[in-house]
Amino acid sequence: MPTRFHLGWFASYSVGDWNASFSSGERPWSGEPYIDMAKALERACFDFILFEDTLMISEAYGGSTEAYLKYAVASPKSDPAPLVAVLGNHTRHLGVAATLSTISYHPFTLARLCATLDNISNGRFGWNIVTSGEDLAAQNLGMDELPPRELRYDMADEYVALCNQLWASWAPDAVVLDRQTNTYADYRKVKPIHFAGKYYKCRGPLNCVPPVQGRPVFIQAGGSPRGRAFAAEIADCVVATSAGVKAMKEYRDDIRRRATAFGRNPDDIKVLFVVTPIVSDTDEAAKAMLDAYATSDTFRIRYLSSISAVTDIDFSQFELDAELPRLTTNGEQGSLDAFAQWGSKKTLRQLIVDRATRGLGGLTGTPESVAAYLAEVMEEVGGDGFLITSPFQKYNSRYVATICDGLVPALQRRGLTRTRYTGRTFRETLLEF
Repeated sequence: MPTRFHLGWFASYSVGDWNASFSSGERPWSGEPYIDMAKALERACFDFILFEDTLMISEAYGGSTEAYLKYAVASPKSDPAPLVAVLGNHTRHLGVAATLSTISYHPFTLARLCATLDNISNGRFGWNIVTSGEDLAAQNLGMDELPPRELRYDMADEYVALCNQLWASWAPDAVVLDRQTNTYADYRKVKPIHFAGKYYKCRGPLNCVPPVQGRPVFIQAGGSPRGRAFAAEIADCVVATSAGVKAMKEYRDDIRRRATAFGRNPDDIKVLFVVTPIVSDTDEAAKAMLDAYATSDTFRIRYLSSISAVTDIDFSQFELDAELPRLTTNGEQGSLDAFAQWGSKKTLRQLIVDRATRGLGGLTGTPESVAAYLAEVMEEVGGDGFLITSPFQKYNSRYVATICDGLVPALQRRGLTRTRYTGRTFRETLLEF
């Protein structure tokens, strides 16, 4: 019996693949293209769709905003929270998740927003917890720079603890709806929390009813050792970069070891690896598609500007045909490590091409060959699934169709992914297997 695995989609509420004739990029901000996308993902029985987010227009690459606006790299993009509310109302089973930064909301405001979104979606909302990794984002919010990464995680520990107390400030049976006594809620079961921590303070209680799920699904992408500890302690789902099967297995095993040390059941944490399968009618056609974009100047500039943005390192300063010097960042160290492949002796140009396949050479081919390869990868890694994304998380209707109508049916025929939903909430869907 094959081991089933989970599927999510990693997206961005951005302009989409606007410069392609098959795109719906003329009015992406209406949300309509994403409604069609969410319905397609639900037909294919994906667990969820996750929208990443950032809070600035970067100028890390080349010291300018030119690449980011010319190529629409992470700019412009809109707030994903209203979008997932819309998508939740146009689907019935698909989980909907938004990236919300701990530096941009007070915990009370975020807890209230998450509760609202979980109730709108009837228990299908997930919070992708980020602390942000860019000084420009901090400057947009009135700070001179971000706190150091370790401190940001210490603050996030307290932040999540406060949110959990707010969601629990209403007892499960607080809403009584007793028409005989004209009582909506029992005031004795809605209580202040009087939270006073090192970084945050809040009286409570929450002034809206708690989420359907008790709390939203927690999603986290921990790359550094401190980030991994944070993910292992609190996450229901971990977003992981793919950098070859060996590294994937080591990462998942590490998260599970850390979760066990925190007293958690490691099976309750689903580690999903970000991949970009390229599928077509023949292996040759798929390879031609991969080569067309992986070796192009546009791909090179888009990728380097993207990794520059999340690390605050200007990759335009390095020679393409030389190895990278050893680098560290106060931004996304895990993303930097996955990209740089320290010790591999690869040049920057080779590293860029590698990111097109994320270290997984079998991701290009026919639906059947790619499905077989994904099965082999999951068997070796041990679980738990994949987060599929189009290049740079951009909306592209043709790419969505090749996955939902091509690859996923091939996976389903092999018994690798679900063919129907059995859970009512996002959390139940994640924990189904």
